[in-house]
Amino acid sequence: MARRRGYKYIEPEVVAKLGRFNLVAKSVVEGFVVGLHRSPYHGFSVEFSDHREYVPGDNLRDLDWIAYGRTDRYFVKRYEEETNLKAHILLDTSASMGYRFEEEGLTKLEYSCFLAASLAYLMIRQQDSVGLITFDEKINNFIPAHATSSHLNHLLRTFEGIEPGKQTNVSDTFHKLAENIKRRGLIIVLSDLFDDQSEVMRGLSHFRQKKHEVIVFHVLDKAEKEFPFDRLSDFIDMESRERIQADPKYIREEYVREVQKFIDSYRRDCFQNDVDFVDTDTSVPYEMMLAAYLARRERLR
Repeated sequence: MARRRGYKYIEPEVVAKLGRFNLVAKSVVEGFVVGLHRSPYHGFSVEFSDHREYVPGDNLRDLDWIAYGRTDRYFVKRYEEETNLKAHILLDTSASMGYRFEEEGLTKLEYSCFLAASLAYLMIRQQDSVGLITFDEKINNFIPAHATSSHLNHLLRTFEGIEPGKQTNVSDTFHKLAENIKRRGLIIVLSDLFDDQSEVMRGLSHFRQKKHEVIVFHVLDKAEKEFPFDRLSDFIDMESRERIQADPKYIREEYVREVQKFIDSYRRDCFQNDVDFVDTDTSVPYEMMLAAYLARRERLR
């Protein structure tokens, strides 16, 4: 999978290191396949995937006679098993996700794309379906979940075209998706969560009410946590464009305290709502953070 050279957000050496991990659902999910996840159903269904040429020993019931009539060659229908898990990656592409402090570093959006690409690779490798939703003040992309290598390539190409957009409206997006994603599965959120916290938590709770499992990767820039500025500066909101002039040495201590309170409050509320909360920043290598999270998740199963 993902063999084409040049994909920006997938690194072979990283997926090789992550290859020993599985992202396994903690709760019952809908579907069936290889036994990684618990399912409420018995039996399974299949959907058509593609063709391959017939070879002796193939089941004759799988021959595609329409394809034979068109080509005068025998082809066998191949099917994609309905997977144990349908996962949807919700990627925040609002303007604030385009921030980076260090010129040579990653923006929060780039960091999230690397993380999302690795997660998609891992889940498709274990035969689970992955979809992608990008959003700012509205939903911009909605790619339904599938589990084929060609679908992974489609996701990787999509990541490469993503740019920071407009203002954030996390809560409305979550409520709409909770009503429209019918089959319970896994919801993975990648966002800086710069929105009204009570409304964001209502949106996450809506997913839980619909029996989805939810993981939130809270992605910030290290500078947003530590406020390393050292002289009188104009600070501009990347979404509202509001401008505030401040001297960092007078406000740093209070600022750092408020940001930590912001993070801790999300961590507490997510815990209370049975939502996995993963706090990270763009200075932490995403593969190390993800490996540590997956290892911890496996220990807690």
